[in-house]
Parts: sequence; C-alpha cells; structure tokens
Amino acid sequence: MRTLGLALFLAGLATPVSAQTPDAAPVVAAERAFAADFPAMGLAGSFQAWGRPDAILINAGQAQQIAAVFEGAPLTRQPGEPLIEWWPTFAGVAKSGEMGFTTGPAARDQEPYGHYFTVWKRQDDGQWRWVYDGGSNASPAGQPGADSEPRILPVATVGAGSAEAAMAEVRAAEAALATAAAVDQKAAHLSVLAADGRLYVAPLPPAEGPDAYPAALDGWPARFAFGATEGGGASEAGDMAWTYGPAAWARDGVDRRGHYMRLWQKRPEGWRLVMAQLIPAPIAAPSPGGG
Repeated sequence: MRTLGLALFLAGLATPVSAQTPDAAPVVAAERAFAADFPAMGLAGSFQAWGRPDAILINAGQAQQIAAVFEGAPLTRQPGEPLIEWWPTFAGVAKSGEMGFTTGPAARDQEPYGHYFTVWKRQDDGQWRWVYDGGSNASPAGQPGADSEPRILPVATVGAGSAEAAMAEVRAAEAALATAAAVDQKAAHLSVLAADGRLYVAPLPPAEGPDAYPAALDGWPARFAFGATEGGGASEAGDMAWTYGPAAWARDGVDRRGHYMRLWQKRPEGWRLVMAQLIPAPIAAPSPGGG
C-alpha cells in the first residue's frame, strides 16, 4: 500500500514537450574534452576550466562550490599529482537540449577505483559547463573501455513545462521518497527507479535495470533518513532534474551521515530515478583522551 501510494503520488500530470529530439553527443564530447585536459591541468585547473564557479562538489561531507574548493590552487598539474582518467559509459540529454549528464568509470594512475557522475548545462555562449560533479566507489569491474560509445538514455517525451515547475514536482517526489525510505528503503527506491536507469551502491558494480536493482539495494541499510533537497536544478523543458541533500543511516551499530545525489526524468507515469547514489561523509577519528 505504501509503495503504491508513492507511485501514484509521483505520477502527476505530464505536459507534452516539443517533437524535436536533441543529441547527447555534445555532452559526451564535453566530458571527453574535460578528461583530456586533466593530464596537463590537473584537478584544480581542469575542474575550474570546465565547471561554472557555482558548480557543486560534495567534498569531505559538505556540498561546496568549486570556487571555494579550489581557491588559490595552481591551474596546472603539480609534480606527484595522481593522473585521473575517466570516460562516459552512460549519458543523456534533456528534451530542451541545454542540460545533460554523463557517468562512467574512473582510474587513478591506471588503477580503476570507482565511477564519476557529472551534470552539464549549456551556457549562453554555447559552451558546456558542468554544474555538479561527484563520485562513487562502486566497482568499475566489467565496464566498457575508454574507446567504447556510452549507452544513451532515451530523451523524455513529456515535461513539466519549466525548470521551476519541474523542481517543485521533484521536491515533492523527494519528500515522498524520504517518507517511504524511512520505513523500507528498498521498496521505496524500487517504486521510482527507471527501468533504463543506473544505481550506484558501493562497492558493488553499477546496477542497471529491474533485474539488478533488488540485489544492489540489499547492499544499503534497510532504512534511510533523507533530508529535504538542498540544491540541484532542472532543464528548461522540465523533463530532467538533479538533486542532492543530506542522508543519515546506521550500519553495524555506527551512525553515519552523507549526501544523496539523484537524477530524475519525467515519464508519462511520473518522475523516475535514472541515476542514484549515496556519498558517505568520512568517519571522524576518535578524539584523543586526556585533559
């Protein structure tokens, strides 16, 4: 009953959008160019060159703008700085054509270690800049290589009509998901995950599709306390939106905190998750004793 109620709540009314279908290729090209700049520019240089100043990183348990994260950092790769490589294996673009995403495996000094996720927005000058970048320690085992073409999410056929309307609907969807996840996170997520989406549950490999979701969700705690959406954005057509916010849970008797990050797409049946991940905050070291 709870899952059915959540699904009905998310369905809402769908507003058709234009028949023109945009291409995800420019988003994929921007991601590849971003990655190609890393060997010379390093982390601070490449991230600032390709991100907006107000772009969000979730770093050390906090959501921070890159202008603050990299303030005063050198814009070239420094001696001893690890070489980070990444490439897209899943990508998509909004119906309005000005927002998109890519995600895929990453390697540090040629050793695979996880996955990245980037949300992109086309700027007024036509340049693509990322507005969110985050990672997951989900295993990259079995992922296609850098020379492969990514799987492309089909473009939405409906939208909320505007970014503002989309964010209002998605905030409501997030609130409903939080209510359900406080009781049974597995059922809550299964009720809203898109059949063609991707789920990152570290350290497991990415889960794609209904056959893979249940086992992956078993890797998360039975319940989550998801806070209200803290930030994100939506496409002009109101068909794609990204969100992040606080999360709390318990594992092995230890209280943990972090952030959720999600990408939603509007479907005729309602808003559906096409990408979801959890970004744990570092575990604080015990304070030394004594006075």
